[in-house]
Amino acid sequence: MKIQDQQLEQLEEVIAKASSFIHECYEELGKSHAQIAMRIADITEAIRYQGDYEITFEELEHGAKMAWRNSNRCIGRLFWESLRVHDARHIETEAGAAEALFQHIETATNGGKIRPVITIFPPARSGKAVVQIKNEQLIRYAGYETDQGIVGDPISVAFTKECQALGWQGAGTPFDVLPLMIQVGERAPQLFEIPESLIMEIPITHPELSNFDELKLQWYAVPMVSNMVLEIGGVIYPAAPFNGWYMGTEIGARNFADEARYNLLPRVAEVMGIETKRESSLWRDKALVELNVAVLHSFQKHGVAIVDHHTAAKQFKRFEDNEEQSGRDVTGDWTWLIPPLSPATTHIFHSHYANEVKLPNFFYRGAKR
Repeated sequence: MKIQDQQLEQLEEVIAKASSFIHECYEELGKSHAQIAMRIADITEAIRYQGDYEITFEELEHGAKMAWRNSNRCIGRLFWESLRVHDARHIETEAGAAEALFQHIETATNGGKIRPVITIFPPARSGKAVVQIKNEQLIRYAGYETDQGIVGDPISVAFTKECQALGWQGAGTPFDVLPLMIQVGERAPQLFEIPESLIMEIPITHPELSNFDELKLQWYAVPMVSNMVLEIGGVIYPAAPFNGWYMGTEIGARNFADEARYNLLPRVAEVMGIETKRESSLWRDKALVELNVAVLHSFQKHGVAIVDHHTAAKQFKRFEDNEEQSGRDVTGDWTWLIPPLSPATTHIFHSHYANEVKLPNFFYRGAKR
């Protein structure tokens, strides 16, 4: 196929995606058929003569909400309409991007009353430099390789080394917040320390096990994902960090418990005074439950929004019912929707979902769409 033919085919694909998006978006926003037809005609003309088109803020805002609604791995989609959209498409500098991300963190954290937020930076366009956020999450703990093993979060070891290569030095504790690494175009990446005043962290204690404090655990309040691209109407946004609030098991059953992460179950079992020699004693299960109890208790004690997996599953059932009433099929990745603790106690475990990808949506960087 000739290069020109390939380009024409790509443009027609964008037109098709844009048309499909506008139809669905405008119908949900209560627009008339005439408005839909006019907007599609304008977009088609812009793409054929300029190679791309501008999404309006109204389209961007509703498109981002649709992307959350279409996120197959997310159990928290009931609240998709509450997403706050920060338009950062005008930002072209590293410092400007950092300020926008600081604003995102502050707005999302909201003193513990977590708000779902997305900040959308400029789209990918031929010949234009784009903002890239190198962090997987805006806030995440460093991981250090030492002679005594890894200190901190093992998932962050490689990125911590990248930050150190650019001059960053952490304190070497298990809970050092990494800086933001931002790159614009082909320029060298720059690091930006997140102001301490913006970072809310929760000390993890147990409501009954007083010696649980010996573990000296803590975690940050908001999970802000920054390693995914957003696609709306055929337009790709390489930097579009977003957040909801934590489901307790994300911290208690994965971040703290996974062997490839903080691997805390043996230490929790020790604090509980239970023997760990026999797997049949179910010591891992007992420790896992109490670790999750501690996470939920601590967030609630400090007034930080969090949801337990049973409540989250019930909320997802309400989402399913709402979607059915709206005439939309619910898609989902079952392996992600089931909670990692007592999944069979939720209706999701006993349900089936088509793992079909709908647009708009989020995709991991480099993943096929």
